[in-house]
Amino acid sequence: MRAESITLLARSDDGRSFVVADASGSAFVAGSLITVVADGRSQLALVEERSETTPVRLRGRLIGELTADGINIRTSYPVQDGRVEPADLETVETLHETTGALLEVGARLTAPGGPARLLPKRFNRHTFWCGQSGSGKTYALGVALEQLIAHTALPVVIFDPNADFVRLGEVDPEATGPTAEALRQRDIRVLRPNAEPGARLRARLLGLPLASKAAILRIDPVADREEFNELIHLGSELESVDIDDLLPRLRESEVPGRRRLAMRVENLGLPAWEVWARRDPAVTEIVADRPDVTVLDLGGFSTPEQHLVVALSLLDDLWARREERRPVLLVIDEAHNLASPRLDSPIAVAVRERLIQIAAEGRKFGLWLLLSTQRPSKVHPGIISQCDNLALMKMTSPTDLAELGTYFGYAPTALLERSPWFRQGEALFAGGFVPAPTLAKVQRRLTREGGGDVEVPLR
Repeated sequence: MRAESITLLARSDDGRSFVVADASGSAFVAGSLITVVADGRSQLALVEERSETTPVRLRGRLIGELTADGINIRTSYPVQDGRVEPADLETVETLHETTGALLEVGARLTAPGGPARLLPKRFNRHTFWCGQSGSGKTYALGVALEQLIAHTALPVVIFDPNADFVRLGEVDPEATGPTAEALRQRDIRVLRPNAEPGARLRARLLGLPLASKAAILRIDPVADREEFNELIHLGSELESVDIDDLLPRLRESEVPGRRRLAMRVENLGLPAWEVWARRDPAVTEIVADRPDVTVLDLGGFSTPEQHLVVALSLLDDLWARREERRPVLLVIDEAHNLASPRLDSPIAVAVRERLIQIAAEGRKFGLWLLLSTQRPSKVHPGIISQCDNLALMKMTSPTDLAELGTYFGYAPTALLERSPWFRQGEALFAGGFVPAPTLAKVQRRLTREGGGDVEVPLR
């Protein structure tokens, strides 16, 4: 085996990628940062692949030129026989400073180590966050959200089906430092189905767009054309009354279509749904004020359709107001509950289609998605394909890993393939929100975790 002191030589013909033809005896693995030195100039590079053949070959990408002022990530150039050296912690810090990577989420797992940081400005792209059950996915997402909430002014709305983030405003009393202090100052509101007045999770049926009303009422424009037509003609009249006041008007009407509409409302049991705002503020009104964080605890409704009503109401309102260009990050935990291609009820389809529209067109209006799920295959491909950031935790499904490789070509294959062997809390970050694809161990949260595994009772 070669001694570590033997010089490794890198070659780049295109000024973008590099190859080391013989790296036998070196300790560099996929994910390592190195420098390539030639003609008195240095470039920072990332090892993306280490072959298992003899001689060992390294392949990767050139990140940028090291200069006296930092790292110029816009400049890289071809080299012949560039000397390969390990990057040091000072170089990693320079990379973070140059790119604006401020959000510390953990520690790097590959050479030269040091902190793992994300770029706050690149959350203006859609993000896909995934990992199988037990990988630490939700905990790690909490770490990233803490950093984003503490160190940016970006409003965050969390669709929280399992009450995992309802304690996001409870900072550990023993936590110190700038992040903890900033979190204590943030306006974090938690809306729940059965909360006190003012904190209830509510929506207004009559303020929804026509298509969304029809989806909730299960009215087809053709098959139920008479009732749908009545919805059209009711128009602004529906916006000025509550559902409790609407029913008597419909029942007492001399128009048969309106009476049939009343029967439909009653048969579906809509008046008994606790989701309707009535005298409470609707979720759309609260989010319109742009608190720092709004957590929507979607669990606890008496029927499963009601959390879809909340989601549809808010997504419709944000889309209707998109020209205001008021940025907001929509964090959708367990995204398969709202974005699965298999959902087929009218209201579920309406929610999914709105998410597809936001994924495709919302970015330029400041509507940015962060979708978290255990199974990528359960999220509509029209949404995944729009994501420019990836956080991948342990994933053992070959099908899911292959699908991720298809959608996220910027994530090195060799790093994706390590996912089945990740320990709990380990992740691959790739895409625009990280200076270079990074393997990391996520740090401890500063706020209380809402959920958590139930332990097996022992004698």
